[in-house]
Amino acid sequence: MKISLISLLAAPLTALALLSAPTATADEEVTTLAKIELQGAVNVRDIGGYRTYDGARVKSKKAIRADSLEKLTDSDIQVLAGYNLKQVTDFRTQGEIQFSGPDKLPSGVPLVARPIDDTGMFVTMLQLIQSRDPVKQEAALGGGKAEQIMAGMYKSFINSDTSRAAFGQTIRDLANTDRPTLYHCTAGKDRTGWLTYVLLRAVGVPERTARQDYLLSNQYRAAADAKLREQVKQAGYMQNPDLLIPLQEVRDAYLDTAVREMETKYGDLGKFLTQGLGLDPGTILKLRRNLVS
Repeated sequence: MKISLISLLAAPLTALALLSAPTATADEEVTTLAKIELQGAVNVRDIGGYRTYDGARVKSKKAIRADSLEKLTDSDIQVLAGYNLKQVTDFRTQGEIQFSGPDKLPSGVPLVARPIDDTGMFVTMLQLIQSRDPVKQEAALGGGKAEQIMAGMYKSFINSDTSRAAFGQTIRDLANTDRPTLYHCTAGKDRTGWLTYVLLRAVGVPERTARQDYLLSNQYRAAADAKLREQVKQAGYMQNPDLLIPLQEVRDAYLDTAVREMETKYGDLGKFLTQGLGLDPGTILKLRRNLVS
């Protein structure tokens, strides 16, 4: 029995000034959630509809975040074809793609392979599960070890030159297209979640709202993640599949790890955008004009 691991594994001065504005106190909740219902992927959503500090809103049909697309049905592909996508950017590593399969996309939509290191988490977890060794699994994941694995991955989003380059180029792509762009990793929650958090903050969405979007992956992935845990237990791979829960979830603590690392190394989000991701103020302004109305 082959177990799917999809569940395991985001004037120029005015634009920059929005990043340090105080947290808004009203209308911070999700306003126009646009979950895209597909049969072969569970965490696909248009990030349009969020309100910015100055009362504008993020445009729909500009940026779509997703989990991996290798299980899309023909009807799913027709749904995505209706978005007239400019491109699909895949953050998965080669190991993830080899195990799960390549994306299924509408005809004519370019696929950009832009791997972002998951610090070996996917392969490590696959090996642990396939070992069928409960002692080894407990030693590797129990007692806070799984949470440490996640913290290490989130720190790498800040400290890895290649990861920052991939995040930066994806934001640059979004600033320079008039058509929707879809980007995804495996579960659509960590690499995709961090990029989306940064993207929303960069265009003036309050931190609390951007964080709410990040945490929504738990809601959309809950059923699929629970099913995976039941599968690995029934198949005899794990006696205690709950060891996987910290790897399957997104948590405030994980996002906080990346934010603290960013602030320690760069000072604030504005400097991370310019110094860490290599975005000039003009590109940040163009991003806001393209994504916000």
